Amino acid sequence: MNRVGMVEVPKSCDVLADRLRESVAVAQKAQRAAVEEARDGATAAEKRENARVAQEYSSLARGQGQRADKALAELAALASFRPSRLPAKAPITLGAIVEVEDESLGRTFFLAPVGAGIELSGPGGDGFLSVVTPVSPIGKAVLGRRVGDSVEVTVQGEPREWTITFVE
Repeated sequence: MNRVGMVEVPKSCDVLADRLRESVAVAQKAQRAAVEEARDGATAAEKRENARVAQEYSSLARGQGQRADKALAELAALASFRPSRLPAKAPITLGAIVEVEDESLGRTFFLAPVGAGIELSGPGGDGFLSVVTPVSPIGKAVLGRRVGDSVEVTVQGEPREWTITFVE
């Protein structure tokens, strides 16, 4: 397994912030397109005949706006997040990069306050980190644990047992 754990935590935060900014931009663009379509996408006669289309685009615009707002709130939370480097053998805390392995594969997670589900590239594009939050099943399982500990997690309905092999 390639060790992705050599990623610096501040760099991971920067990359995560970039991904959140991209998410904001995409959501805002989709919101503008949906608003425009709801307003201008049909003739007045078509709108009277099928008002549901305009309502659907308005609903889509609202949803995209909420998506953008959520990403902006996550960016604000991330801006105030200042993780510190973990001392050797310290328990896992928010901001840690954690490698786990089971009998068939290994995974690397970045335990962040926001950004659940986002995947970040490792240094030089080598490997990737999955962002997990402390409220996720994986985040809850690894918080407070140490290298060598085993954790049980249910992922997509499948129970898994992982051993923590590296923490930074």
